[in-house]
Amino acid sequence: MPRCRWLSLVLLTIPLALVARKDPNKNETGVLRKLKPVNASNANVKQCLWFAMQEYNKESEDKYVFLVVKTLQAQLQVTNLLEYLIDVEIARSDCRKPLSTNEICTIQENSKLKKKLSCSFLVGALPWNGEFTVMEKKCEDA
Repeated sequence: MPRCRWLSLVLLTIPLALVARKDPNKNETGVLRKLKPVNASNANVKQCLWFAMQEYNKESEDKYVFLVVKTLQAQLQVTNLLEYLIDVEIARSDCRKPLSTNEICTIQENSKLKKKLSCSFLVGALPWNGEFTVMEKKCEDA
């Protein structure tokens, strides 16, 4: 009888050890659908881009707000989230931070202040819950 208990204990411990070894910092979520192009005018793409730009402007040390000039492409991958990979061209606006709610911004025309960037944002979303996360952000001079 003690041998059966010991064997049961070992069999129960193995799955726990396997779960404990999984690194929570690694994104090991399975891809249910690989990246496929989606229309940039899709409502979820617009929400994700709006969120990504809010985060970009919050984190940026620039004194001016950046705006999207053009959406180059948008792609969707399905994991445990809807993951949108959005490539855009952004530019410095004439609006200084912090932006007031009724301010109308345009792209900076002053040659000394003009600045354009090409950016890729990977945004994880559960739009039906209002949940958005910028998973990756990469920007370089355009």
